Amino acid sequence: MGKPLIWYTLEGLQKAKISEVIIVQGPARDIEDNLKNYKFETLKIKYIIQDRPKGMGDALFQARNLLKEQFLILNAERFDCQEYIKLILEKRSQQKSRMILAGVRTSNPSLFGVLNLKGDNIRNIVEKPEPGREPSDIRVLGIYFLPKEFIDYYQKVPERKYSFEDALNLYIKEKGAKAVIIRKKTEPLPLKYPWDLFGAERNLFDTFLKRRISKSARISKKATIEGNVYIGKNVKIFENAVIKGPCYIGANCVIGTNALIREYTNLEENTIIGANAEVA
Repeated sequence: MGKPLIWYTLEGLQKAKISEVIIVQGPARDIEDNLKNYKFETLKIKYIIQDRPKGMGDALFQARNLLKEQFLILNAERFDCQEYIKLILEKRSQQKSRMILAGVRTSNPSLFGVLNLKGDNIRNIVEKPEPGREPSDIRVLGIYFLPKEFIDYYQKVPERKYSFEDALNLYIKEKGAKAVIIRKKTEPLPLKYPWDLFGAERNLFDTFLKRRISKSARISKKATIEGNVYIGKNVKIFENAVIKGPCYIGANCVIGTNALIREYTNLEENTIIGANAEVA
């Protein structure tokens, strides 16, 4: 919808009344570049470079000098973080636990880190357990409330792909941790594989998309536009084209004669859909 995906995560953090954010990015500084034209009124954003993609633990380690005594760490695609952060902070105020992890029920535990639980106490995390050997069906959601002393535990574990999880387990073993279990009818979406973008898009459309037709758009009187549709500047829509919302059409797009654009289609700016084409 015309914005980098991480914009939605930052918007969620802002709504959760978070005021300071550290973004860990690669040497190309592509995240910083993608966000340079966006302003967040109540967020102070700092950027840290991770020279090589050595995992989540190393990314956190690079930011160690900017961390305060307690902090949240999020997967970048947690667009829905606002509601979960509220639950985590409520848990913190009730029990004063220094480490709290958000968990959610999953139908595919072998794809994730899974919590071994006793009540709301976390015994340990099992990363991608073999089918039939899962300690539970509660996976780690990707939002962690951690103390700064966690960095010391990270430095104690061997450097490997799952060193972040190793450090979590070491801390849990010595100091303990609590879980906040998210109760939802549908499992919150991960962004683990390329095809997960389709589910993420549906979620973002349902949450953020607002109907708007730019005054500069040129739309044939014979075209049909149904439902919640965003049409940007200088869009051209020709005769007998049909657009079924929810749908996003960015600036300078062209929709040809007799084209059919189905629900949940996202067309970024300068896209051309030819005559008699169907997009789904």
